[in-house]
Amino acid sequence: MKTATPSSHGAALSELSDEPLERRRDEPDPVAVGFVLELGRALHSAGHSAQHLEDSLGAVSVRLGLINHQFFSTPTSIMASFGPIGRQRTHMLRVEPGEVNLGTLAALEQVSLAVVQGQTSPADGVVAISRISTAPPPYGSVLTTLAYGMVSGAATQFFGGGGREVAIAAVLGLGVGILALLARGRPRVGRVFEPVAAFLVSAGALGLGTILGPVSVLIATLGGLIVLLPGLSLTVAMSELATRNLASGTARLSGAFLTFLAIAFGVALGNRVGGAAFGEVSAAISAPLPGWLALVAVVAAGLGFVVVLRAEPRDAAWIVAIGSLGVLGGRAGAATFGIELGTFAGALAVGLASSAYAWLSRRPAVVVSVPGILLLVPGSVGFRGLTSLLERQAVTGIETIFSMILTAMALVAGLLIAAVIAPERGMLPAARRS
Repeated sequence: MKTATPSSHGAALSELSDEPLERRRDEPDPVAVGFVLELGRALHSAGHSAQHLEDSLGAVSVRLGLINHQFFSTPTSIMASFGPIGRQRTHMLRVEPGEVNLGTLAALEQVSLAVVQGQTSPADGVVAISRISTAPPPYGSVLTTLAYGMVSGAATQFFGGGGREVAIAAVLGLGVGILALLARGRPRVGRVFEPVAAFLVSAGALGLGTILGPVSVLIATLGGLIVLLPGLSLTVAMSELATRNLASGTARLSGAFLTFLAIAFGVALGNRVGGAAFGEVSAAISAPLPGWLALVAVVAAGLGFVVVLRAEPRDAAWIVAIGSLGVLGGRAGAATFGIELGTFAGALAVGLASSAYAWLSRRPAVVVSVPGILLLVPGSVGFRGLTSLLERQAVTGIETIFSMILTAMALVAGLLIAAVIAPERGMLPAARRS
């Protein structure tokens, strides 16, 4: 019988103890992991796309020394893995798609930069994230409701509406803002918010049309619904598909299509009920408004988006300027090359100007790029296409929806090419390069 010597016992114990010690050295710091996960949840709730979310979390993980990090984001979940291959720990967060909150995105990037530069510990960063996420809205209920009406009225001018259509759309936008406030904090109401709002706006447009005289009910309805149309979601989905984030892009595209259907159903129902209650409204060709009002509409829409998207007041001038540049670039391009290439030109101008903003202000470009492209997104085109399909005008509807897809791709191409020409110099990209 072979017996172990004391030295062999020591070697065996050493071998047994070395492996756990080595595993502990390879274990990711749980505090750093917790900070990255909370940051991901907060960025997702503030409206970050899958590409930007995964890039941001990867940049932070590199600076915090979390090896072999991997992230996978969809509109309803985030999966994150840390640690050596074979011993990775995977975390899954169930999240809900949130509204774009530009002020929160900028504040979260400031916290991220402070943590990766060692100015703040990850534990304090988690506290700061919680404070940012639970902060009250920067603008009151009255101002937010007025912003909805301002955006609706301004957008109606871009659709070719006259004075009556602008007035009706502004009133309907105020109604949508009030309904949005009532639905806030009520998940069950939020699930049916879009079709209910579309029904009320459609019926309201018919009712106000009978009072104010001959109007274009379609333009007034479209202006009242402009804030609800998922044109931005459609553009983000196309961008995610273009950057090979296929799962997130497909899911987001499906969600945008379902939102379009819900709004179209609400409008169709509102037209039937409103027509039965108020009768037929005399259609009229909208009298064109003076050209200088287009500039007023751009400024009003930009200021309205500052409030609706909860951007910080110090970014208002940048948002208005870049939004104006995008509209002017889009119109000049459309007059020269057609609507699709015009959208490409407007998006390219917005992307380049947003990168310049990021370089000069040391803040994320998304703060100004999102409001800048909102007046270019093809949500209104998609709405008209679905309306045509509901009216059994199949050829017109299919052509319009195809035009919406081409416009969305042109917009995405403009943004992607702008990112190649002038890469963003934001907080986290700088941290990644260093």
